[in-house]
Amino acid sequence: MKKTSVFAAALLLASSYALAQDAPATPTARKPCDDLKTEIAKKLDAKGVVGYSLDVVDKGKEAEAKVVGGCDGGTKSIVYNRAASSTEKPADTKKPQ
Repeated sequence: MKKTSVFAAALLLASSYALAQDAPATPTARKPCDDLKTEIAKKLDAKGVVGYSLDVVDKGKEAEAKVVGGCDGGTKSIVYNRAASSTEKPADTKKPQ
């Protein structure tokens, strides 16, 4: 019984070491912004979303846009902006008489 426990512990230790060697060195990969922007656009198009724009901006410069992704190791953000629908009527600028 004792040999089995020692063998199991050694096997567990060896497998955890092997898994640690395969792990990436950095927690976030540096994905190119153009690649991520293309992936997000494909997903939006597949859902039937129209009238939008995706822009790559520096981190912290997102303004009021919705952040939908991060790229270049977290130094840039991809923001989603919804364009005004062409079916919406513009506000009436005439003054009442």
